Amino acid sequence: MLKYIISFFMLIVIGVGVFLIKIYSDIRFDAYKIINYSPNLTTRIYDKNGKLLANIFDKQNRVYVKYKDIPPMVIESLVAIEDTLFFEHSGINPEAIFRAAIKDIKAMKFVEGASTLTQQLIKDTLLTRNKTIMRKLKEAMLAIRVDSVLSKEEIIERYLNQVYFGHGYYGIKTASLGYFHKQLDELDLKEIAMLVGLPKAPSAYNPTRHLDLSLARANMVLNRLYKLGWIDKQRYMKALNERPIIFDDTLTQNRAPYVVDEVIKRLSKKYQDLKTGGYKIYLSVDLDLQNLAKKALKYGYDNIVKRDDDVNSTLNGAMVVMNNHTGKVLAMVGGVDYKKSSFNRAVQSKRQPGSSIKPFIYQLALNSGYSEATKIPDISRVYIDKKNDKEWMPRNYENNFEGLITLEDALVHSRNLATINLVNSLGLENVYRSLKSLGFKGVPYDLSISLGSFGVSPYEFASKYTLFSNYGTMMRPLLITKIVNRFGGVQSFEPQGKPVNEPKQAFLIVDILKNVVLRGTGRNARVKDIETAGKTGTTNNFIDAWFCGFTPQIEVITWYGHDDNSPMKKRETGGRAAAPAFKYFVQRYLKLHPETKRKFDIPKGVHKFISNGRTYYYTDISKPPKDSMGANEGQKLIF
Repeated sequence: MLKYIISFFMLIVIGVGVFLIKIYSDIRFDAYKIINYSPNLTTRIYDKNGKLLANIFDKQNRVYVKYKDIPPMVIESLVAIEDTLFFEHSGINPEAIFRAAIKDIKAMKFVEGASTLTQQLIKDTLLTRNKTIMRKLKEAMLAIRVDSVLSKEEIIERYLNQVYFGHGYYGIKTASLGYFHKQLDELDLKEIAMLVGLPKAPSAYNPTRHLDLSLARANMVLNRLYKLGWIDKQRYMKALNERPIIFDDTLTQNRAPYVVDEVIKRLSKKYQDLKTGGYKIYLSVDLDLQNLAKKALKYGYDNIVKRDDDVNSTLNGAMVVMNNHTGKVLAMVGGVDYKKSSFNRAVQSKRQPGSSIKPFIYQLALNSGYSEATKIPDISRVYIDKKNDKEWMPRNYENNFEGLITLEDALVHSRNLATINLVNSLGLENVYRSLKSLGFKGVPYDLSISLGSFGVSPYEFASKYTLFSNYGTMMRPLLITKIVNRFGGVQSFEPQGKPVNEPKQAFLIVDILKNVVLRGTGRNARVKDIETAGKTGTTNNFIDAWFCGFTPQIEVITWYGHDDNSPMKKRETGGRAAAPAFKYFVQRYLKLHPETKRKFDIPKGVHKFISNGRTYYYTDISKPPKDSMGANEGQKLIF
């Protein structure tokens, strides 16, 4: 009889052994998901000064922290409330399991768990939360396996980065930054207690929703620390009475949505794990200037609306701020209100530049031997388009003409007729090739080229205008300056420029554009105590209004118009609609940066001459004129 009993028990033991081996063989590879832990991490975008612009992530918002950067009190508090014997057991706590089993048997259901931190990590990472014997068995076996491979410090690190802390925060560093706006080493004891108390019931203890419950849970943690003798009574009592400030932020914390959208668009193809790879992306954007540009754009928009009570909802605008000499984008606002429209007009919208294209034509003229004082005809002509059998008779905004005027006055006062006649003199082919060589696209091969009858985005135009503001070297816009991956690998991006004109030649345009602001169409852009230069742009029927302005260090490109290309109110010119937004920005920029340079440099090779009581600049290429050009009014030209 004894023989049969022994055999029966042997069969049971063998059966249990086979059963356990089968379970272990099914789950043993799962342990590697924790051993080789590589969770999805949040990518963070920063401005030039290290200020957070946005978090981007897929499902889980997690910022990783290494064990060496976790303060000892965080670890002590966690162990005190969750697993006091953590540093002594081997993944499971037999005493706690036995104690819990007795309570469960008495209640005839699962009423108390006995999970160690290792088991909690496994449950959170690999298994479901269903309370079944099979799951608990798998959990225990995996805990023993993980504990045998990883150090206690490695398990703590994985636990504190993996678990959910409520409010969409995964990992304790994410929660610390989110709830308290603090790094872990900046937390006080009460804040630490609140955080380590959260994983037990993150929704119930979420301090943004249930602060009293969260504080009560934190006090339990403090009490446990005190009873264990890990903190003294004075520290315990002090922490009990503290009530931390809690922040209820959005998860993305997106402070510059137009900028962030553009960054994601640019990097998504190359970095397919952009939202899960834990990158740190550093931009050239200055958050303070980004906010200022947003206010400046809204300021100009509100003024337009005040002048036109019937303005429809499609009115919008864009602004790009750039460092003249590096091409670094300091601010980019793609619309007046991102919540109403996420379409980025700074980058995606191609609008006709109107007269703001003229400096590029006049630069060609200066490089071709014209000077600031060269006379050009501001007269009416009729042009016949033989292809379409139509006549084109362009006119000035003022509906007049002044005969022969200086090249400087033609640009300062944005005379259309003078510019068309200048293009005709330079040769349409030469002007067309010049604009194409600068990277302008969709340029028409007819005289309407003189009035900017093709599309360009404010972002592109900012780059083109550095041809003047950077004295002949056109800078490529630089938005992303550095990308750091989760392993610390760094990819940096440097400014790139293309020399096009000699500084002395570019300065002649700078000088003229200074006068545009002082006495021309850009008078509304004048700012006290700093030299500014720029050009207005207005298209037919007031569809587009531009001001492309710059100081000795920064450039501000501003555009307004309707998204559906319908006209704005009459007289909404670039000088009236867009120039005030430039002025608003620069005035406040000076308060933020009083150290900024106030006067434009005069390059070598630039000289002065006086003609008819006015001072002009000249170079060995653009020499003072000996005589004037002329043309007959009403002459018909064929093109």
